[in-house]
Amino acid sequence: MVTISSSARGLLRQLRETMAEPLASQDRLDKIVSLIADNMQADVCSFYVLRDDGALELFATHGLKAESVHMTTLRLGEGLVGLIAAEAVPLSLEDAPSHPSFAYRPETGEERYSSFLGVPVLRSGQTLGVLVVQNANHRHYGEDEIEAMLTTATILAEMVATSDFDNLIKPGSDIDLRRPRMFSGVSLSDGIALGTVVLHDPRVVVSNFIAEDTEVEKARLDAALASMRVSIDAMLDRGDMLTGSDHREILETYRMFANDRGWVNRMTEAIDNGLSAEAAVERVQNDTRARMMRQTDPYIRDRLHDLDDLANRLLRVLTNSGLHAQRDLPDNAVLVARNMGPAELLEYDRNKLRGIVLEEGGATAHVAIVARSLGIVAVGQAESIASMCETGDDIIIDGPAGQVHLRPTPEVEQTYIDKVRVSARRRAHYAALRNKPSVTKDGVEITLLHNSGLVADLPMLDDTGASGVGLFRTELQFMIASRLPRLSEQIELYAEAMAIAGERPIVFRLLDIGGDKVVPYLRSSVEENPAMGYRSIRLGLDRPGLLRTQVRALLQAANGRPLKILVPMVTETFEFLQTKRVIAKEIDRVKRAGIPVSTQIEVGAMVEVPSLLFELDQLLPEADFVSIGSNDLVQFLTAADRANPRVSKAYDPIALPRLRAIRLVVEAGKRHGKPVTMCGELAGKPIEALALMAVGMDRLSMGPASIGPIKEMILNLDLKPIQDEIAEALSVGANGLTVRQLLTAWVERQNIPVG
Repeated sequence: MVTISSSARGLLRQLRETMAEPLASQDRLDKIVSLIADNMQADVCSFYVLRDDGALELFATHGLKAESVHMTTLRLGEGLVGLIAAEAVPLSLEDAPSHPSFAYRPETGEERYSSFLGVPVLRSGQTLGVLVVQNANHRHYGEDEIEAMLTTATILAEMVATSDFDNLIKPGSDIDLRRPRMFSGVSLSDGIALGTVVLHDPRVVVSNFIAEDTEVEKARLDAALASMRVSIDAMLDRGDMLTGSDHREILETYRMFANDRGWVNRMTEAIDNGLSAEAAVERVQNDTRARMMRQTDPYIRDRLHDLDDLANRLLRVLTNSGLHAQRDLPDNAVLVARNMGPAELLEYDRNKLRGIVLEEGGATAHVAIVARSLGIVAVGQAESIASMCETGDDIIIDGPAGQVHLRPTPEVEQTYIDKVRVSARRRAHYAALRNKPSVTKDGVEITLLHNSGLVADLPMLDDTGASGVGLFRTELQFMIASRLPRLSEQIELYAEAMAIAGERPIVFRLLDIGGDKVVPYLRSSVEENPAMGYRSIRLGLDRPGLLRTQVRALLQAANGRPLKILVPMVTETFEFLQTKRVIAKEIDRVKRAGIPVSTQIEVGAMVEVPSLLFELDQLLPEADFVSIGSNDLVQFLTAADRANPRVSKAYDPIALPRLRAIRLVVEAGKRHGKPVTMCGELAGKPIEALALMAVGMDRLSMGPASIGPIKEMILNLDLKPIQDEIAEALSVGANGLTVRQLLTAWVERQNIPVG
């Protein structure tokens, strides 16, 4: 094991005292490099800081020419210092000038120094600078000296991150840690949000870096590791953590790392080198993160997330800080997280929340659906953003572009302020359209409806002028609860939803859980392909108590008012008939209880499984209406997991094969005189909505924010010539053009507003 000398521990104590002294920042930094040089018995100690322009600037030196401070710079990757900064690994040389990367700077006078040891100064895996010692004589720097320098660099990293360091920075410049960054992700919810970062899972702030007693610190680390291992084992022993589930696999990975001797030994060595237990955890994670961030293997990068989470858990145990303890938000807050569920999002004050940014998450993730329902701007798949920002950083989310600007420049900020003003004018423009009938210029009436799942977004019916709710996702109540909602709780929710909707129709989809819609308190078996497994109405018919309770709640909540019930994921007509029999029995039960039951109860089927396309003439005589769920239908038609961006983006949902499938449903609805509604994500996108109208669909349900743009498009549209061309393309092809290209040409020809 590498251990550090008592003199080096003395250096750490001297550094702590120096950082506490009432010195000017440059004087403090000059004293620190002198202390390091003395302790390391080096002729030179220099500290370079990475600037936001990619240059490494000499901020302090002992041994080089004083006039070179703040004058000497190296580009990232240039010279030995630039090489260390780029690769984030230490470099020890007995004859530095002979190294191919050696770069001579005449103003420093460093050519006479032979031996060289440089280490990266890291924070959250990011390179902040480089710490160097040099000697005139040939000298081998051993592991103990490298470890001592890395430990010292941990202290310097915290100094660089403080505001006291700012007055050392030249006007018009900044350090790389705080430079503006732009992340390209995936749009989860439209809109633009300007605000300040709030980390959903904030990093633990380490305030005590230096160990007073290394044996005490090692005992603290051992106790914290034991406590964390017990908590992981306890979670794995829970009944809902079944073998093969994603949650269990993550926890198994945590358990593997938590018991890894190499990881534990590195932290113990850092304590032996004079750091406190929490500083040792941070130091080891910094080194690990810096190495893994520079890997291209996606498996290794995924393991980086696991190690980050595990290190944060360990830090919380060591510092007795709880997880997500703080839910208070500043005004204009933007949540940044690796990932989060819809229940976690709903714990925050939505009046102050402007947006969310996730490192993971796709457009069909349930937190994204909730964000759209609440009108919260959201972007997903912004890689590594949680480790690149701090609570309080300025941030801008460009929802439509799927871009996030962290610490934006004044020019970028002004651009988005102007966009927000334009967007506000557009919202006012859309609001002025809310009472206008949704009819095309050539007289085709299109019914516009909301998708919903929360009572909180139903008041927006008045703002948008929508005709009603085409899809109320009842599963959200189950997903955000810690236990199965009682009958009375379901009744309360449905009754409140109907009261807000008033005379406007509201379609309640029966519980659609399973697959990627995880409800933790309901046990489920492991499935190789859960999207095609035990979910939705299959689960409901197999667990009739769950289905009957929900139907009873809907009937009692209606209390004699008209009621529309939608049956999800119908695969064959017999499943729909089975569900209707359950509903009929519950109607009789409620009547016997003396509760008023409406004579206007309609039961519809969700068309999202391709096999149902070949049973439409058997299904539609039995159904009062049908709704198309484009998310699953497109997923199943293309055999492309909608949550996997590597394949889900490969297939255009309005390409001819998918559009032909949708037209089958529209034509069957007309044959049988039954209304057909599109309630998937397609209906809320202008070009996609135009494609749906082009195949004869006249009922579109979408997120509230999409109503205005879609209505404006409809009001400026001559639909019939577009329908004629698309009909021909569906029959004989489109002469090498895609449906999207045909529609885009019509948009330009008719000057149709599409966003």
